[in-house]
Amino acid sequence: MKKLVELLKRVLFALVMLVLLWQGWYLGWVVWWKYADPGMTHFMEIRLDEARSKNPKAEFRHQWLDYEKISRSLKRAVIAAEDDKFVDHEGFDWDGMQKALEKNRKKGKVVAGGSTISQQLAKNLFLSPAKTPWRKAQEAVITLMLEALWDKRRILEVYLNSVEWGEGVFGAEAAARRYFNVSAAQLSAEQSARLAVMLPAPRRYEKNPYSAFVNARTSIILGRMQFAEVP
Repeated sequence: MKKLVELLKRVLFALVMLVLLWQGWYLGWVVWWKYADPGMTHFMEIRLDEARSKNPKAEFRHQWLDYEKISRSLKRAVIAAEDDKFVDHEGFDWDGMQKALEKNRKKGKVVAGGSTISQQLAKNLFLSPAKTPWRKAQEAVITLMLEALWDKRRILEVYLNSVEWGEGVFGAEAAARRYFNVSAAQLSAEQSARLAVMLPAPRRYEKNPYSAFVNARTSIILGRMQFAEVP
């Protein structure tokens, strides 16, 4: 019996150490990317693999643009559309999550997520789109790391440069050139709002970026942008 207990202790210790080492791996990248700009995120790699399974020569549109060069209108629009409490929360919008749960319950299916920009970035940098309890738990841990080690400006900068904006389109600069043939530095308020509206489902909305729904949501985001606080 004593040998069994001792074995279980060793197995438990090994598992704990394995988890700590795994989290340390994530932490190391979070520290590195505080200063160095990420090239390709894990989410980009997943999309690239999907694209190359259909076309081996598939490439992505992605070009890094420093924070100060990105249109302030786009920053306001994205915050207004995706996370209006971004500068105030510590990674999680509990009220937003509660509202999302209520909305999903009424609809009988998942129609809202309630994820903050920080949570979305954690997923994009390291994880898959799979909606599993494990992925959500790991996302929460990485979100805490980002919020503890990065300032809001850096979180928003990396998010805007890595988020998906259509089939093979990643980051604000690629999106601005894809949809409006301008740099992300030159985006107008209306163009910024339209791009922000696309974020929840960019590959769906890009098929009809001037649909009645996108037009209506763009008008709403334009009205909210003046209240969005930008880091």
